[in-house]
Amino acid sequence: MEQESMYDPANTATSLDSTLQLEDSSTPTHSSKYIVYESCIMELFSVCPVCTRVCDVRTQRLGTFLSVKQQCPHCTYTRHWNSQPILGSTPAGNLHLSAAVYLNGASFIQIEKVFNAMKLQLFRYETFRRHARAFIEPAVFHHWKVTRDATLQRLSQEDKVILGGDMRADSPGHSAKYGSYTMMDLRTNTIVDIQLVQSNEVGGSNNMEKGGLTRSLSLLESCGVNIDCIVTDRHPQVQKFLRERNITHYYDVWHFAKGISKKLEAISKQKDCEKLKKWMKSINNHIYWTAAGSTSGPKRIAKWAAILNHVRDVHTHEDPLYPKCKHAIRKTTDKSKWLQAGTPVFYKLEKAMTNKRTLKDVAKLSPHHQTSSLEPFHAVILRFAPKNVVFPFIGMLCRLYLAAMHYNENGNRPQAQTAEGVPLFKTSFPKSRKGECRVKPQKTQPNFGNSERMRRTTHAGITTRILRPKKPQHQLTNDL
Repeated sequence: MEQESMYDPANTATSLDSTLQLEDSSTPTHSSKYIVYESCIMELFSVCPVCTRVCDVRTQRLGTFLSVKQQCPHCTYTRHWNSQPILGSTPAGNLHLSAAVYLNGASFIQIEKVFNAMKLQLFRYETFRRHARAFIEPAVFHHWKVTRDATLQRLSQEDKVILGGDMRADSPGHSAKYGSYTMMDLRTNTIVDIQLVQSNEVGGSNNMEKGGLTRSLSLLESCGVNIDCIVTDRHPQVQKFLRERNITHYYDVWHFAKGISKKLEAISKQKDCEKLKKWMKSINNHIYWTAAGSTSGPKRIAKWAAILNHVRDVHTHEDPLYPKCKHAIRKTTDKSKWLQAGTPVFYKLEKAMTNKRTLKDVAKLSPHHQTSSLEPFHAVILRFAPKNVVFPFIGMLCRLYLAAMHYNENGNRPQAQTAEGVPLFKTSFPKSRKGECRVKPQKTQPNFGNSERMRRTTHAGITTRILRPKKPQHQLTNDL
């Protein structure tokens, strides 16, 4: 199959859009497909429709495509029938199956096992990769560039933008090959940018988070986005980088609370420290209240330190920024739950809560938006790029773009309702709750409009020859 030598999504956007407008429900993309047995097909060609005698039938197969040539030796009747339309020199069903597998995050290896179990005809993995390189991956690049540019254009018109950033490694441990750094607009819960960093580009997997953040910020600044602040975890390299760039940096409360909870849980397991278990949930809630109810770093520290008095049943404090607790003073009959000053458990709690690094981190806890929405996005990535599967660089990048577009399309789905308009809820058992259930709203069914639009782009690409990569595949990222 002849390939052109250059591909630029920006230059092909106009011709692509005009081609897509010509498509209707009669195109192969929208046609219904069926599983048909070979014996049933041969019944239609075994007898000549003119002289009703037995005909010579020859078949030719190419993946899921079947071509049947019927010729009657007794008369001049001949017929040639194809099971699928031909797009150029590619059977439409082969291409559409490759696109459906790729764009929906499925595994060709698993699909192949299903086909083999049912004795369904299928093309080889090499054909699937050829379809991906020539048509599917360029379509993904094109759609991501269009949607990302529209998002950046909108953000450049806003006064201040609050961003959240986090990195996900492609494998557990400190030996990851790829790291994907995601930048999210926390006000709208939208993925703004995603950068894929290879460990050998930045001198090791420990430097991938800073490398991804640097690239993402360069892109945002080049597009004229005014950054109000960035919310991330407490990665030391990220702290230093943002401090040197004079960018307001806040820490995600969930990451901080997770670290403190681990320390307190370890203390509660020590001798004479069992009382601390009763206070762990309250201290965790106190972390979120401290961050959300404070307007400055010193006030956050004052409220944070007040918990050391509260656990001793003392509700007035020496710091003028927070002189007393705001809750109503209530007498309790269970005085055993209060901690006593000078005991081992209080000493260890005080040491963990007031060390220099902890107080420094408390002062920078995010008072408004958090990066908690990035965790569901990382779960979406697992659907398109599981950690137990190895992908090439372009393959991994395309799957990240697919995950980002799917999340942006479905991240703000409304709550589902019954026919009578009653909101629906569901229960879950998060690992962090240690067996406790959690009730949360049930969302409506996800939408897969982006996947359908990219399938149409793949079809348009092969018919108009505008999505053929003119550059080596690894250079497609330069257009982004």
